[in-house]
This record gives sequence, structure tokens and C-alpha cells, in this order.
Amino acid sequence: MITSKQRAYLRSMANGMNSIIQVGKGGVTPELTEAFNEALEARELVKANVLDNNLLDAREVAQIIAERTRSEVIQVIGNRFVLYRKCRKPGFKSQYDI
Repeated sequence: MITSKQRAYLRSMANGMNSIIQVGKGGVTPELTEAFNEALEARELVKANVLDNNLLDAREVAQIIAERTRSEVIQVIGNRFVLYRKCRKPGFKSQYDI
């Protein structure tokens, strides 16, 4: 569980990031979940964008993906959301000190 101070720190780190994944009309598929898994393992902090043609809103998509990837929803603003999961690889040096 992340504290509010840690969440604020991660929000500030995500502020300058670009979205690396887009969720389109296909919704939350197993392939999309795997893409999030890979991105979280490589970066720990991932920003994504939900396109307007999706039937779900960004908060719903963020919750579904967070459950499937065992990550934490850091922020949802408009059609963008940020997820965080500490890398599980041994020897990986995190760039986020939380």
C-alpha cells in the first residue's frame, strides 16, 4: 500500500511523462494487460491514455488493469491515468525512492 506522500511524489514524477499506451475501442484485452505488465516491469511508472471511442472511462480501465497487473492506480485525470508497480527483477535499481 502506498502512502499519500508516496502517491504525491509519484504523481509529480509522472507529470512530465508522455502516455506510452493507448486503450482504444477494443477495451481491456489480455494482450493489453500483457503490454501493461511488460511496461510496468521495465519502467515501474506507466502513463496511459483512454481514447474517446472506448466504452469504459479512464477510472474503470485503470481499476481493471491495476487488478490484473497487481499495480496501484496513482492518478486519473480526464482520459489519462498513471499506474505504479515496484519492479520484481533481482538487481533492478529503481529510479523512484519510495
